[in-house]
Amino acid sequence: MRKQIKHILLVAITLVATISFSQDRKNDTINTGVIDVVKPYTPTISDAFKVKEVPLLDDETTETKKEVKYNIFSFPVASTFTPAKGKAAGVEKRAPAKLFDNYATLGVGTYTTILGEVYLNHAISRTESVGGYVSHHSSQGGIEGIQFDDGFSDSKINVNYSSRLRDLSWNVEGGFQQQMYNWYGVPDSQITLAQTNNIDVGHSFYNAHFGGDISFEDTYINSGSFFFRRFGDNQGSGENRFIVKAKVDVPINDVEISTDFKFDYIGGTFDRNYFTTDELRYGNFFIGVTPTYELKQDDLTVNLGVSAFYLNDKETGDNKFYIYPNVSATYRLVNDVLIAYGGIKGDLIQNSYYDFATENPFVSPTLFIMPTDQLYNAYVGLKGKLSSNMSYNISGRYISDRNRALYKTNIVKNVTSENDYDHGNSFGLVYDNVDTFGVAGEINVDVNRNFKLGLKAEYFTYDTDDEAEAWNLPDIKGSLFLDYQINEHWFAGANLFYIGERKDQLEFEGALLPEDLVTNVILDSYFDANAHLGYHINDQISVFAKANNIANKAYQKWQNFPVQSIQFLAGATYKFDF
Repeated sequence: MRKQIKHILLVAITLVATISFSQDRKNDTINTGVIDVVKPYTPTISDAFKVKEVPLLDDETTETKKEVKYNIFSFPVASTFTPAKGKAAGVEKRAPAKLFDNYATLGVGTYTTILGEVYLNHAISRTESVGGYVSHHSSQGGIEGIQFDDGFSDSKINVNYSSRLRDLSWNVEGGFQQQMYNWYGVPDSQITLAQTNNIDVGHSFYNAHFGGDISFEDTYINSGSFFFRRFGDNQGSGENRFIVKAKVDVPINDVEISTDFKFDYIGGTFDRNYFTTDELRYGNFFIGVTPTYELKQDDLTVNLGVSAFYLNDKETGDNKFYIYPNVSATYRLVNDVLIAYGGIKGDLIQNSYYDFATENPFVSPTLFIMPTDQLYNAYVGLKGKLSSNMSYNISGRYISDRNRALYKTNIVKNVTSENDYDHGNSFGLVYDNVDTFGVAGEINVDVNRNFKLGLKAEYFTYDTDDEAEAWNLPDIKGSLFLDYQINEHWFAGANLFYIGERKDQLEFEGALLPEDLVTNVILDSYFDANAHLGYHINDQISVFAKANNIANKAYQKWQNFPVQSIQFLAGATYKFDF
């Protein structure tokens, strides 16, 4: 490039000089001469001088050469060896497992336990399928020391239809569920009064739901879904829930912002509250939008976003706006071996009667329900792979909740009891501002496709504003699971759970002494071990046996509600196609 610049400058100078010379030619007094060419120049090429001497080799070895004569002496050899034709070696392959679209399971066990499930699926065409399932799990109970019925039952039915096209896929499903439980956890001091009142501790829940989802390919609208549930009980309570979600990519100046939209409505009634016969109503809806921008650079990935919600309370008429951070990041420090991650997020959590009854089926039908304002959930951690078959995850988090719902045993109404759940054998809700600090560690081992092992442990501390304790929240959680395919026919597995201490209160109405009004209760930690063993008779039929609560401890998951001790269950599974 530099040489070209020099040449260009030289040519430019020459042109300038020529132009200047031609402009001053009029003032030039020197006469020019004329040269006539008489004969053109004809150059000649002379011959090149070559070395004509050939070197002489004065070497005795090369001078004298011996003449070599070759003679072949052959004679016949008798041989009976006949080489076999070559054959390529084959690799032994395991026969692919036969997959079936349908199965049925039936099992029976101690405590008169029945477990049954049928799953059906049928492909209408290459792009359409229809399916459904029916399940039932029940036990007649019989926990030692319990004076009331402690059985339970859970039955479900569900149907679904799905379609998968080139540019979109969609699915619709609906179902019904019926559950039956008992408020059998009456404190010892109240058993006589409860028996005198001849309480009926049985209660049931039901819910019917319908929903669907759709996803698109190569469009700004990625996906959408809707869901409706009607939930109620046999105590006159009812709740409606309707949720609509959508995920859209919004283009702004050649940048796409991934945006989530959400509409959530809830409304319900209880026939009465816990202390009076006044009807208890609740209802609200909120609209939320969460835009997120993803930034990637080398090993760093950052998601920058914010969540905004508008809440309208139907009963009070209050309108509120909520803004939450929505930021997360990951950085690969050492490829997949060491990955650092962290973030801070917030959310408006819609609480519901269905969610509370699912987590704790012994709640009373007198709950005051309101959403939880989670100001932020900040977390940091490290994860990665220690080897090709072992991964880990270590994290710490700090959560700040406003109006977090806590389960607490209802006051024992030993003076004005008029309901089956008034004897300290049910749970209500209290709301408080709760800050939670937690650390967690997790290891997963996948030795091969036949053996998997996972271990997780969590530790929590809580800080409350109004309540003396974070009622019924454990300080430690631990779990372990194991899945082992012993050989082609035998398989086994196990899972273990550990829950630390929890705290609750037992409060009496009309106690004679002030110190008898409220008693703080510490629920002991518990360890629950479960295992199963199975045998594949053939591709379609399998038999199995399960053992639950192997430690044989009637621990209390909730105050005054001990669980069944060691349980055994055996059954069979049949797979089939239509």
